[in-house]
Amino acid sequence: MRQPSPSSNAIDASSAARTPRMRGLSPRQRIVMTFTFFSMFFGAGNLIFPPFVGAQAGAAAVPATVGFIVSAVGLPILGVLAVSFAGGFDNLARRVSPGFATVLAVAIILTIGPCFAIPRTATTSFEMMVAPFAGADGRWAAQLIYSVAFFALSFLFAQRPEKLSHVLGRFMGPLLLALIAVIFAACLVHGVGTPAVPGGDYASGQLTRGFLDGYQTMDLLAALYFGIVISANIRANGVGDEPQVRRETAYAGLGTGALLVLIYGALSYVGVVSGAIVAIDPAHDTGATVLTNLTSSVFGTAGTAFLGAVFVIACLNVCTGLICTCASYFHERFRTVAGHGVSYRAWQVVFTLFSLVVSNAGLSAIIRVSVPVLSALYPMAIVLVALALTHRWFAARFGRVYFWTVLLVGVTALMGCVSDLVVVFGGSLPWLAAALDLLPLQSYSLGWVVPAVVGMLVGVVDSARRHGRG
Repeated sequence: MRQPSPSSNAIDASSAARTPRMRGLSPRQRIVMTFTFFSMFFGAGNLIFPPFVGAQAGAAAVPATVGFIVSAVGLPILGVLAVSFAGGFDNLARRVSPGFATVLAVAIILTIGPCFAIPRTATTSFEMMVAPFAGADGRWAAQLIYSVAFFALSFLFAQRPEKLSHVLGRFMGPLLLALIAVIFAACLVHGVGTPAVPGGDYASGQLTRGFLDGYQTMDLLAALYFGIVISANIRANGVGDEPQVRRETAYAGLGTGALLVLIYGALSYVGVVSGAIVAIDPAHDTGATVLTNLTSSVFGTAGTAFLGAVFVIACLNVCTGLICTCASYFHERFRTVAGHGVSYRAWQVVFTLFSLVVSNAGLSAIIRVSVPVLSALYPMAIVLVALALTHRWFAARFGRVYFWTVLLVGVTALMGCVSDLVVVFGGSLPWLAAALDLLPLQSYSLGWVVPAVVGMLVGVVDSARRHGRG
């Protein structure tokens, strides 16, 4: 698949003549590109979940945070590298089959886009910035007005995907980091006191629980397609050689990973401090509650407004990046619908308006439905990334491992998704739940691991058999 966004097509021969070709970005440009990538990743979930992990894990925050960082940072950055090596995620997914590549791509784009992630940015920032000051009677009207303003601003920022680094990389990203640094510094001054006893989902198995909660950031799925926008920004800075564009994308991904590790570690510590100040109820409280407790205690009444500003900036950054990514992909893949050409701007309008409607359904509803869907998509994405990283010395020699591994993992993950979605909507499928419970590691929500191993073995045998026939 070609990686540039549709707006990168505007970087035509005349603009190329105005911008001299470069072998690579300068150190300053790489820093800006890293901040751009970071800003696209770091949104509502990235702010909420690390403090919640720290507050629940308490004295066991270190292993919990390590598990969270592995899945919330390690997997996305490996995803960026894998996609860069493969020349695009579609090229990687086509190693399973062309049809699978299209279906999985659309499912991922809709998940990180208008169905879940984009609406969540507006809803979460509203909950933190406006809801505390809005009366219960006028809440629905306040949310509608806020979401219209929020998406209008994101739509405006997303007009030129290849210029996104001018907004996110040079201004919004550094501002967000500065605000998070203020919160962390306040925690260092306050001190942690006596950490809380691990509770909730983190009463035991903190490492595994942290790993699974890292799914909620959706960053692995986003990483598979954020390269579309980052690549366009790199080209706009004068890099015309495609292998160098992929290398610069990988550099930006590695820099983003380093920033995320530092920020997640800091926010987990913030959660430990907050949990020591005010105990939380894991069944009802969220990471937003953890942060609110802390800022209210440290900063007083101004703390709520300060925290709301942090959330608005983070969510606006991610919303803008996601709108660019989704509209760019659909424009490239579906240039015509029902015989009519569809522009980047048209897709941008569709995704923005759809997200506006979904965002007013409420944060809890979005999260409840998204969890099973993520549990289905993440295992397939993980095995594809793993196979891509071993392609040269393993998967390329046994090409059928892609088909069989993804098939068995996909069937298992989709069965789990169906079972969980039925429960979300008030039903139950006890026979399906019982069948899934027979899988090793299913109690840790890792029932797909053994099917993945079996799929690789079957793929090796199938590849050897076909090679023998040839």
